[in-house]
Amino acid sequence: MTSEAAIAGQREPTQKEIRLVIAASSAGTVFEWYDFFIYGTLAALIGAAFFPSGNETLQLLLVWAGFAIGFGFRPLGAILFGFLGDRLGRKYTFLVTVTLMGIATAGVGLIPNAETIGYAAPAIVILLRIIQGLALGGEYGGAAIYVAEHAPTEKRGFYTSFIQASVAGGFVLSIAVVLACRFLIPAEEFADWGWRVPFLLSLILLGISLWMRLKLSESPVFQAMKEAGETAGNPFKESFTYPGNKKRIFVALFGITAGLTTIWYTAFFSGMSFLRGPMRVDDLTVEITVFIAGLIATSFYLVVGKWSDRVGRKKPILIGNVLILLLLFPCFWALGNLANPGLWETAKSVPVQVAGRDCTTDPFADLYGGKPSECGKLVEALTASGVPYNVVDSEQLRLTAGGAKIDISTFADATTAERKTAIETALASFGYDFSERQPSNAALAGIIGILLLLGALSALNYGSVAALLAEMFPAKIRYSSMSIPYHIGAGYFGGFLPLIAGYIVARSGDVYAGLWYTWIFVAIALVVGWWGIPNDPEAALDEGR
Repeated sequence: MTSEAAIAGQREPTQKEIRLVIAASSAGTVFEWYDFFIYGTLAALIGAAFFPSGNETLQLLLVWAGFAIGFGFRPLGAILFGFLGDRLGRKYTFLVTVTLMGIATAGVGLIPNAETIGYAAPAIVILLRIIQGLALGGEYGGAAIYVAEHAPTEKRGFYTSFIQASVAGGFVLSIAVVLACRFLIPAEEFADWGWRVPFLLSLILLGISLWMRLKLSESPVFQAMKEAGETAGNPFKESFTYPGNKKRIFVALFGITAGLTTIWYTAFFSGMSFLRGPMRVDDLTVEITVFIAGLIATSFYLVVGKWSDRVGRKKPILIGNVLILLLLFPCFWALGNLANPGLWETAKSVPVQVAGRDCTTDPFADLYGGKPSECGKLVEALTASGVPYNVVDSEQLRLTAGGAKIDISTFADATTAERKTAIETALASFGYDFSERQPSNAALAGIIGILLLLGALSALNYGSVAALLAEMFPAKIRYSSMSIPYHIGAGYFGGFLPLIAGYIVARSGDVYAGLWYTWIFVAIALVVGWWGIPNDPEAALDEGR
């Protein structure tokens, strides 16, 4: 007996049936994550359309806040759809989730911008993000469990790794569609209305996904439990009362998902924002570069999943966490030096210093009427420009470059945008170059290499997780038990990463300071995972625990 289907007295699925299971589950997962990630891929244009602000930092943070809200509702979706999945079945539950996701995503493409309907625009965007978050909370668990419950033990890591690769595939697809639209639609028209096309295309992807998933039958494990009358009465409650399950949920949350979600979003979203923002690499170059790296990195999840079938699920995760702690900061330092070496060379030879009192900034101050100090305004402008600087305490407010004083009286009463432009103009005379960057081919190859390394670190953490989480929890409450910690970790630890990391950078002025958020969660995951992840690669799934 090599699978739960066999244990449950069901026949083993044929290879053709397993291929259909993997293809349909993975395709649906790709499309659903495409729907979720297209928002982040088009963050700058969404900010201009729905969250317009004279403060660029605030505008981007508001977009990431909308991004985070969708993630924040994923745990609630995990509870709701986990309950339905354990009570009504795996298949029909993830048919509902993919439908909700497709409709909500297309809706974003139909919302009039803020200039037309005012505050109703961001309000509707947030509502649709909430629906997306609820839907995604039920998608991952359903797809992962459906594949795991069809797979033989010796290939479970490999088969379920296609679900992990599909998450990255959704991100890659979102970039591919944006690139195609950029090539087909003139730049001005794309910024005006063309960015809506990728959202509307989700209706086509929804149709394909539903067609494929409707061809599937229910999971053999769930069918056997239903026929035997052994399905859970209240899966959510039983997830916390089943013997040993509280520890499993704790380990799944802090030892597994805390690390994998933060490094995944750091590798892809933070990497993309870092290149676009402070490094000033042009959008098209960034998207092509990240697309190439993401597409290649998708295969890493399959390699790690297959490897885990031989060495167990724990070893790749722990190795990945150790390497992340060692390499995270060096990777981003190297990205900065390759993407915009002139910025860092100039910063070393002509260091910028701000002197004054209360030299801190709150990027959300405009929302509640807060007034930053005069020194805080300087720091805010420098942060938005991506200029490295240091702050010293002083009674007299001053800004210097290479020790030379810059006249700040000319923009004392300027707006945030005007102050940023004036400071950049002043620093340009000292050798700072704020033009859009186009790295050399050699530099681009290096950037792709670093992104691939970050992708490999993510794959070590992520490639075997679907199998591991399925193996950790008993079948009757598996959908709920694995979805709750996964989506709390992914929803809060990972989903809020762009917002919190961006806020840390805005407050500190250090473009690398946000990486500490990832580093801390990976360190926690290493300790908890070392202690609590089961060593047995078959774990609970085939032992009936």
